[in-house]
Order: sequence, then structure tokens, then C-alpha cells
Amino acid sequence: MTVRSRADRQRQLPAAPLLAGRVSPVVPTLLGAACISSSAIVSRLADTSPGTTSFYRCLLALPVLVPLAAVEARHRGTRPWRVRGQSFLAGAFLGVDLVLWTHAIYDVGAGIATVLANLQVLFVTAIAWVLLRERPHVRFLLALPVVVAGVILLAGVEGHAAAGFHPVSGVLYGVSASVAYSVFILVFRRSTERGPQVAGPLADATAGAGLAAVVFGLAVGQMHFSLSLGAFGWLVVLALTSQTLGWLLITSSLPRLPAALASLLLLFQPAASMVLAAVVLSQRPRALQVLGAVLVCGGVLVAARSRSDPELAGTGPTPG
Repeated sequence: MTVRSRADRQRQLPAAPLLAGRVSPVVPTLLGAACISSSAIVSRLADTSPGTTSFYRCLLALPVLVPLAAVEARHRGTRPWRVRGQSFLAGAFLGVDLVLWTHAIYDVGAGIATVLANLQVLFVTAIAWVLLRERPHVRFLLALPVVVAGVILLAGVEGHAAAGFHPVSGVLYGVSASVAYSVFILVFRRSTERGPQVAGPLADATAGAGLAAVVFGLAVGQMHFSLSLGAFGWLVVLALTSQTLGWLLITSSLPRLPAALASLLLLFQPAASMVLAAVVLSQRPRALQVLGAVLVCGGVLVAARSRSDPELAGTGPTPG
């Protein structure tokens, strides 16, 4: 009787143990997006091949995530192997996304690559609508073109000098990364929506991403295991901020958000990236980029308000 009661209590625990209580899931999602907003800049500073960058950001995050997952399992129960397999599979798509996205950073620049990566909003919304029966709220549909337009302005597409870049291959890499990331979001959210664990799913997904990244990197001949001290340091920063802290926050809130809204909120990342680029790299934004930041933040606020409506108040689609 005691064992059953304890199991019942575990199932009733909130899905966001990092920021539980009355905090809206929108808040940790935005904080997580702010943490990962530096990933394009740090990846470029590391100056390693796409496969190497993607693999090491996952490998260096595991020593933090695995102990957290073990502690979490003792307090909140273990996850079924089938569910863990879903997280690992989702991570494989994330690994493919990371490699392709890093390619896009080198081919079209960090700004344009961020725009292309955030096209996943369109793919996630379409997949969730058709397969998961998550019909977007009208306010989300109205906010979506505003946010997309803001992201385009934010990245500086208008008047962007293409000298030294490879736009055709970069666009192909970026769009392909968006597709892979869309699948990751939907599969990963399905693997986390029924349990209170956060670190466990992220550790499994990170392991899957690391394996996919090293296989992908070796397949295309862009995997190197010897690193300079400077590159290793930047990859440690990337692993701790983007792959660990940022995604712990996002994972804690993702199961409580509809797929379309969650992906739209993650578009806050380009706005934060612009601020960090100005502070860290002394890249002052143009007027059009400032306008883009305003459009992105305004669209995010409109989308967040839509969650108070009945259609978006739930925890996501029911399985099957």
C-alpha cells in the first residue's frame, strides 16, 4: 500500500520540477532560449568542423547530465526503456540538426543560419496540425508571419553581403536542419509529456545526438578528435550553457506547451543573439535588425497570451 501511494505521488508530480509552482511554462522556455542564444557565436569561436563541434558539445554535457539524471531517478522514479528509447531517437535527429546547422553557419553566416534553423516553426506547426491534431489558435497564425518577418530582418538578410559565403549549399543545409529539428521537437516532447523527469530525457537525447553527430561527421570526413586548448574551452562553454542549462530549462516547460507555441517561443533566440553579438563581438545592429527584434518579441508576447485560451491550455496531444 505504501509503495503504491508513493508511485501515485510520483505520477502526480509536476512536469516542470526546475521551475514548478505558479510559474508559467513560457518563462523557462524563454530563459532556455536566452541560454542557447549564444550557441552560434560560441560555435564560430570554437572554429572546428561541424561534426566535431556537434559531437563535443554533447560529449562534454554528459558528465553533468548523467549524474543529474541519476539523482532525479532516485527521487522521481525511473523511466521505461521504451520511453528512454524515444528520447534517444529524438536526440539522433538533434545530432543531425546540429551538424547541418553548423554547416549553415559557415556557409551563409550565423545570422542567416539562425533564420533558416528557425524555419522549423513552419514544419512543427504543419506536422502537429496534420498528425497530432493540434490546430493552431488564430492568434498564433496571426503572430507567425510577424515573427518570421522579424527574424528575417533580425538576421540582416536585407543588404547582407554574400561575399565569401556559399548561399545555395547554406540554404540547403539550413532547411534540412530545420526539418531534422522539427522531428526532434515532436518526438522529444512525446517522450517527456507523461513523466516528471527533466535531466533523464535530456541525457538520453544528448547521448543520441552525440552518437548521430560522430557517425555523421565520420561519414562526411569532418570529424576530428584532436583539439586546441582554445577550441576545447569554447566547446566546454557551449556544452554547459546551450546543451545543458538552456535545454534543462526548455525540457522542463516543453511538455506543458502545445507544439506550435513552444517552437514559436524559441524564436526569442535570434533577438537574444543580436544583443550578445553586440556586447561580445561589438557587432552593432542596423535599424532593420532592431525592427526585427521588436517584431520577434511582440510576436512572442502575442503567442504567449494565446495560451490562456482553452485550446492551448492543455499539456499537448493525447497519445495515439
